[in-house]
Formats: sequence, C-alpha cells, structure tokens
Amino acid sequence: MHADFQPCDTITASARYGTLYSSVTSHLIQRICQHQGGSFDGFTKRYGVKTLVWFERAGTMHAAITREKQIKNWQRKWKIELIEAANPDWRDLAEELGLPRLGG
Repeated sequence: MHADFQPCDTITASARYGTLYSSVTSHLIQRICQHQGGSFDGFTKRYGVKTLVWFERAGTMHAAITREKQIKNWQRKWKIELIEAANPDWRDLAEELGLPRLGG
C-alpha cells in the first residue's frame, strides 16, 4: 500500500449552496487536483463542481465506501448541515491542504 493512501469521503461544490457532489477516494489531493483541472468528463466537469467543502478520513476503504453510500442517500438539506457544521463559510479546504486557490 502506498504511503499516501488515505481513504476519504468528500463533498465538493460548484459554489456556496450550489451543486454538490459526494465521493470517495484513496488519495484526496490527487482527486481534488483532477476535479480542479477538469480531468474527468461527466458530472463534476459539466457543473463546475471543484471546491472541496467537506472531507472525512476513514480507517479503511470499506468504511469510506459505506459512508459515501450513506451520504449519497441523504437529503440535500442534511448534506448542507454536514458541511456547515465543519465549514460554515464554505471555505475551499483544498487550500488548507496546500493546493493553490482556485482561479489563480
């Protein structure tokens, strides 16, 4: 297993109260860079979902996938409450992980 392997659940957003996307990854920084760079065709690229507004590390990939399935089944209101409990200003948490600010 790679040293940078860390199962995480994430929620990214197009803007505050904008389009939300929940996902799971084993490499958070790499995944955020891919979203910010538009590397994936599909939902996140189409709707401009690039801002990391919430993430949670998990002990195992199985636990992360289980949590992702739970969050994906939640009402939008619950996802917003989860984000705002930890990140009330909807800051781009990727910046706190050392990634550059979106847009420059």
